[in-house]
Amino acid sequence: MRELTLNGDWKLKNDAGDMLCEVKVPGSVISGLYAAGKIEHPYYRENEYKIRELFWKDYEFARNFTVSRELMEEDELTLICEGLDTLAQIFINGKEIASTDNMHRTYSFSIKDCIHEGENEIRIVFKSVLQYINHYSYKDNKVVQYVPCGAMKGNHLLRKGHSMFGWDWGPQLVDAGIWRDIYIVGNSSARIEDVRIRQYHEENGSVRVKTEITMSEQTDKAITVTLMEKEGENLFFITAKEVSGNIYEAEITVEKPKLWWPNGYGEQPLYELGVSIEDGQTIKKTIGLRTLTISQEADEWGNEFAFMINGVKIFTRGGNYIPEDAVYPWIKKEQIDYLLKCCVRANFNCIRVWGGGYYPSDTFYDLCDQYGLIVWQDLMYACNVYDVTDDFAKTVRQETIDNVRRIRHHASLGLWCGNNEIESAWDHWGDFQKESMYLRADYIKLFEEILPKALREADDTTFYWPSSPSSGGCFDEPDSDKRGDVHYWDVWHGQKPFSDYQKYFFRFCSEFGFQSFPCLKTINTFTEEKDRNIFSKVMESHQKNDSANGKMLYYLSENFKYPKDFKSLLYVTQVLQGMAIKSGVDHWRRNRGRCMGTIYWQINDNWPVASWASIDYCGRWKALHYMAKKFYAPISVSIQKTEDMVRVFLENETFEAQNVVEAVLRIRNVNFEIIKEWKAKSNVDALSSKETVSCKLNTKLTNEDNLFIEAEIVLEDGTMLSDTETVIPYKHMDLPKPQITTGVKELEDSYEITIQSDVFAPFVEMDFEKEDVIFSDNFFTISNEKPVVIRLDKKDIRNGSFEGAEDLHKKLIVTTVADTY
Repeated sequence: MRELTLNGDWKLKNDAGDMLCEVKVPGSVISGLYAAGKIEHPYYRENEYKIRELFWKDYEFARNFTVSRELMEEDELTLICEGLDTLAQIFINGKEIASTDNMHRTYSFSIKDCIHEGENEIRIVFKSVLQYINHYSYKDNKVVQYVPCGAMKGNHLLRKGHSMFGWDWGPQLVDAGIWRDIYIVGNSSARIEDVRIRQYHEENGSVRVKTEITMSEQTDKAITVTLMEKEGENLFFITAKEVSGNIYEAEITVEKPKLWWPNGYGEQPLYELGVSIEDGQTIKKTIGLRTLTISQEADEWGNEFAFMINGVKIFTRGGNYIPEDAVYPWIKKEQIDYLLKCCVRANFNCIRVWGGGYYPSDTFYDLCDQYGLIVWQDLMYACNVYDVTDDFAKTVRQETIDNVRRIRHHASLGLWCGNNEIESAWDHWGDFQKESMYLRADYIKLFEEILPKALREADDTTFYWPSSPSSGGCFDEPDSDKRGDVHYWDVWHGQKPFSDYQKYFFRFCSEFGFQSFPCLKTINTFTEEKDRNIFSKVMESHQKNDSANGKMLYYLSENFKYPKDFKSLLYVTQVLQGMAIKSGVDHWRRNRGRCMGTIYWQINDNWPVASWASIDYCGRWKALHYMAKKFYAPISVSIQKTEDMVRVFLENETFEAQNVVEAVLRIRNVNFEIIKEWKAKSNVDALSSKETVSCKLNTKLTNEDNLFIEAEIVLEDGTMLSDTETVIPYKHMDLPKPQITTGVKELEDSYEITIQSDVFAPFVEMDFEKEDVIFSDNFFTISNEKPVVIRLDKKDIRNGSFEGAEDLHKKLIVTTVADTY
C-alpha cells in the first residue's frame, strides 16, 4: 500500500477562474485569504458581515501533483477526502469524478482511470451554499420556517456545521474549503476496511477483547492481532481466523486487566491494539478496558440517569464543548489540548460535544482517553427542523457510519445522542408548533429509526439517547424531572433568581448557563477605544443572544451596585456567572442520588464574544472556570441558605469515607468579628453528600447590612475546605474598601503569592495588564484574617514574562467587589 498526500500548497481562485492567492490545505477560503493579506481579520469589529458576503460566490481550489511509476503500478488508486466543506465538484485532469454535499463525511473515489504517471491536476469547485439555500425548492407540505437564534435561515438544508451559519454565541462566517486531509491511496492486495473491537468483562475480573476485521476481499495471508499496554511490557499476540468470506475474528483474554477510569476516580491505562496483514498494512487502535453505560434503574423518584463506569455510578461533572474556532482550519492540536487540560484542572470528568458543530478530530478523543474525560457525543443536529428526503436519509446514514466507525473504540466514549433540543422543541417550543406535521413525523423517522439503526450497525455496545433533553423518545415528556436529562434555562432566559435552582431535582442536568463578558484584554483584541461600551454597535455585534446585555444588567441590578466603569462592569458579570452556575451545581451535588450529573453551558468560545463560556476565545479563564475547580472538586463544601435556615454540606465524590473532624458555621461581620458560631463532627460516606452542621437564621440577622456566613470543614488529613454566603444581596451590604496586602516569593518552578485583607473581601481577582497566567486559585473570597497563599507555576505563564518576584509584585492588579463602585 502506498500513499500520496495532497495536503500543502493549493491555488485559490474565484468563480471566474482568476487567481486569488495560495492556500495551505487543510484550509479554507477564509484561512487562505487572511493568510495572504487579502481580507482583514474576520473577528475584528464588524468584519464578520463583510466576509459573510463573500460566500454568495463559488470558489475553486486547484493544484498539480506528481504520480510516480510505483504508485501507478498499484491495482487500485483511491482519492480519500476526509473533509470537504460542503458542496464540492471534484475534477482530475479536466474530468469530473464526483460531487459531494456533506462536510461531515469521509469520501472515497476510485481514480485509476483518471490519472497518469507524471504531473496531474486536481480542481475542487465549492459551490455557494448561500445560493443553494436561496434557490432551494421545498415540497408544499414541508416548508421550514424555523430559524435558530443567531443563525441564518436555511442552515438545516445542508450537512454542514450549523453554527457556521451563526448561533447565539457565534459569527455567521459560512466558509468553504478542504478542511481535513486529502490524499491518494494505492493498493494491489486485500486491505483492511474495518476493525471493530468489543470487550467482555467476566465475573472473575478478566476481559476478553474480541476483534472483528473486515477485509476488502478474502485473503490467504495471515492476519495478526496484538494487544499491548501503552505504558507497560505485557504483549498479547494471536492470529485471526476466518469467520465468513472477508470477515475475520481474533479474541485475546487479559487475565489481569488495568481498568480505565474517568478523571478523579482512578488511572487511565491504555492499550494499543494492532491488526496487521502479512507483508502489508497495519492499523492501530488505542483502547481502554472498561465498562461504560447509562443506568436508568427505577428508584423512589422515578428512573435515574447516571453514567456507570466499571459498575460504579458516578456524579457527572462537566461542560458543553463547541467548535474551538469559527474558522475550522485555525483549530490546532495545541488548542484542543489546552482546553481539555483546563477541564481536567477544573475537576471535570465529562465533556459533551454539542450537536451544532462538527465531529472533533482523532486528537480530541485521544486526549479525552488520556485525561479521563467521558465524551457525551451528540450527532450533528441541533435546534432545527429537517426535511428527510431520500437523498438526505442516504447521506446522513453514511455520515453516521463514517464517524461512529472512527470514534467507537475510544475508552472515553460514553454515549451517542441523536440531537440537541429538537425533541423538546417539537414538544412545546412555540415556533416549532407552526411547522408541518409531516416534518414532525420526519423527526421520528430520522432520530428514532434511521440514525439509531445506522448507529447500531456500526456500534452495538455504546448507549444511544435520542435527544437532549429527553425521557427516552417519542415526545414522551422530554423535559421530565423524573427520568432522563433536562436543559434548564429559567435562570438566564427566564430571568429567575439563582435560588430558583433549588426548586428542581432533575435526574441529570445537561445544560444550564449564564452569560458574562470576557475580560478587557480580550475585548481589546476586537474593538477600538470608542467601541468599549456594551451597547455600542461593535459590542452588540459580538453579542449574539437577543437582549442578553440587558439580562446581564438585570441580574447585576438584583445583586450588585452599578459598576463605576467599563472594566468593572466586565468583572462583575463574570462574578455573576460564577455565582449562578455554582448555585445550581452545589444544589444538585447536595442531592446526589436523585441527581447524578451536571454539564454546564458552555466551556469555550469560537471567537471573542460575550457568551456563556467559562474560558474565553483567547484561552483566558473567567471567574466561572476558577469557581468550577472548587465546586467540581471531588470533595467540596457548600452552603445552602433558605429563608430561615443555613446548612453546610460536604459532597464526597471519592471511593473513601471522609471523617469530618470539625464542621464550623459562623456568622461574621465585615470586620471579621464572629457574631455566632456552631460546630459539629460528622462522617460522610464514599460517593455521597451529607449535611454536616446547620443553624437557624433569625430576623435580626437577616436585616443587618454588615454580616456574612462562613463555613469551614476540616478533614482527618488536615485538609480545610470553606465556602461563604451573604445574608442579604451584595448591593445592600455595607462593604468597606479593603486594604489588601500582598507578598511574592519566587521558588524554583513557581511563584508564591500571599494575599491578606483587613476586612471581608469577596471575589478577589488577581490579574496583570498584559501578561496572561493561570493561578492555582482566583476570584476567591477572603473571609477572615488568615493570609491566602496562591501558587503561580511558571509553566502557567501563558503570555509575557516576569523578571523575578519583584517584577511580578509590581505588575499584580487586585480587584474586589468593593473596588467596582
